[in-house]
Amino acid sequence: MRRKDREVTTVDGIKEILDSCKTVCIAMIDGSAPYVVPLNYGYEMVDGKLTMYFHSAKEGRKIDILKNNNKVCFTTFSEGEPIFTETPCNSGYYYSSVIGEGTAEFIENPSEKKHALQKIVEHQMGKRFEFTDGQADSVCVFKIISKTYSGKRKPSANSYRSAL
Repeated sequence: MRRKDREVTTVDGIKEILDSCKTVCIAMIDGSAPYVVPLNYGYEMVDGKLTMYFHSAKEGRKIDILKNNNKVCFTTFSEGEPIFTETPCNSGYYYSSVIGEGTAEFIENPSEKKHALQKIVEHQMGKRFEFTDGQADSVCVFKIISKTYSGKRKPSANSYRSAL
C-alpha cells in the first residue's frame, strides 16, 4: 500500500469497515473481459481469514463465470463527506474501504447454506432468522474465502471512527 498513513492494520479495524458497508463489488473474468457485480453480503472473520457470503438466483452470468473461473477480487467502501480546498487537486473524499482477492466456492450443504444466509441477514438487517431447508434450497449460495485483503481509511477530523 502506497499510503501507509491510511492503512487499516488491525482485524478490528477491518471488521469496523465491513460492518459499516452493506454492498461489495465482486470482479470476475468472463473469458477475456472483466465483469463486476455489486452484491449484499454477510461475513465472518476467523483466525484472520475473511469469509464473505452471498446469495443469488441459481443461474445467470455471474454463476456461469464463477463456475468457469472462481478467482475473484472484491471491494467494499463507504463514502464520507467531501473535502473542498482552494486547489482542486487537494480536494477529495473522506472514506474507508476493504479490498481483497480470493476464491469463490458454491455451498451445497443445507446446514452450511442456512448458516451463510443467517450471516447475510444478520449483517444486512441486524436480525437473526432461521431458514428452512426449502428456503435454502431455493437460492444459490456461495462464499469468497480471502486471506489477502487490506483496509484503508481517510478519516475526517470530525469522524466518530478512530483512524486505525
